[in-house]
Amino acid sequence: MINILNLNLASPLFFTPDPGPDPFNCPGDSERLFCFELDETQCFSFTPVKEKLIKSLIFSGKAATEGEKGPFLELPQGNYTFAQEKRLLNRKEIIDMALEIQLECLWQRQKPLKQLFLRYLFEDGNWVTQLFRPY
Repeated sequence: MINILNLNLASPLFFTPDPGPDPFNCPGDSERLFCFELDETQCFSFTPVKEKLIKSLIFSGKAATEGEKGPFLELPQGNYTFAQEKRLLNRKEIIDMALEIQLECLWQRQKPLKQLFLRYLFEDGNWVTQLFRPY
């Protein structure tokens, strides 16, 4: 069972554009962020079709370093339905987590947006997979 939380991100997180890696076969050597557009016919449904939920990749980036000059991509400050696993997840597991987040968001009568953010970071000696669904 995935622990799903409501998160108020008080400050944005900044990333340098990096279109290289496959979002579902990552992370490489640094923290990464991927932003996806969700399919409009699936992203507000209690019974979405898994294979159709993620429509397209909007952007990808790696963690910006101190002193680096923009332009930057960002995980904007705001309200999110959030979940994480302290391991790398594969495509199927990420989509399953995105579906659980969507259901939780809808059950709480939040108004989710059509984006999904996927973040990988290295923390306490392990890779972590995080999903953020803005509302």
